Amino acid sequence: MCGEYTKVYARADTTSHAMSPSVVAFFIVPVLLAALPAPGLDPDVATALTRYLRFSQSELVELQRGKVVRHGVNTTVPGEIAVVGAVRVSAPPMRLVEAVRRIAEFKRSPDVLQIGRFSDPPSLRDLDSLTVGKDDFDAAHCHVGDCGVRLPADAIRRLPREVDTKGPGAQERAARWFKQQVFDNATAYWSGAPGRIVSYDDGSEPIRPVDEFDGLLESTPIIAALAPTLASHLSSFPSHRMEGAEDFLYWSKEKFGIAPFITVTHVTIVCPSERRCLVASRDVYSSRYIDASLALTIASSDLADPGAFYLVYSNRSRASALKGAFSGLRKSIAEHRARGNLEETLKTLKQRLENAR
Repeated sequence: MCGEYTKVYARADTTSHAMSPSVVAFFIVPVLLAALPAPGLDPDVATALTRYLRFSQSELVELQRGKVVRHGVNTTVPGEIAVVGAVRVSAPPMRLVEAVRRIAEFKRSPDVLQIGRFSDPPSLRDLDSLTVGKDDFDAAHCHVGDCGVRLPADAIRRLPREVDTKGPGAQERAARWFKQQVFDNATAYWSGAPGRIVSYDDGSEPIRPVDEFDGLLESTPIIAALAPTLASHLSSFPSHRMEGAEDFLYWSKEKFGIAPFITVTHVTIVCPSERRCLVASRDVYSSRYIDASLALTIASSDLADPGAFYLVYSNRSRASALKGAFSGLRKSIAEHRARGNLEETLKTLKQRLENAR
């Protein structure tokens, strides 16, 4: 916008060495108005997007013209990346909420190998369709400080006593044991009972996923801005539930890196007003790669068209693999890929939501 103003001012100055305030305003006001969002975007949401997610005025204009917009967000913590994107969807905003409730269909993609929603309360049978091969969990080569999956030290020490890793059926026994660890962690998280995994001790340095998540939440103030009690709901679940919030857990096995990873994710759906719904999702467990993650999806009605809404997605993640030597290069590559993937994801999601009936 400053560049446009400079060009306008320069052209005006060639015809007059002393312009009156009214003449200056004549040239500047059209430029400012051209950069302001159109009436269709909720002003409160527009303010939050520019203040907390660093959307530029030109991006908001492009968004309302039907373009997919996305960019990275600067982070100050080693190993953390953040991306945001948005698109206008020609469908009622509740269609997003309905789609999220059908999480297995909603997340369908070539990279999602298996997925399932947990019961309330979770049941071990919810994991029946999850396959755990040697690439997913190699029990024979899992030791404290050197294990192929994220586990706490006490579980790793129990492993050789509880699982016979040799002979026929060794992988089946290992798979059952690993599923039990995943289930116990999900149950403890959902109920607030003891037993939740608080440390990953598979590598040279312990990782505390709860602390990592709290750091992500602190770096995402837009949540408190749009739904003041949602942050405490996520950080203190289940002891401080937000009134009207809808929660569920799901598990997934997804392609990434050199081997798939298995996750448990907590999804919270809240609708602070008839015109706006938020979907927050946080990583409860990840067998590889991710230390912690927090995603927020905003569905904000188009004020000029009740049959459409603006979908905004932001994601912050921390990964220990992005720390240490060459971390800057690895982080840059990861951010570039994340932005590219996000654009394709938003286009696909827009198409699915618009075509759903």
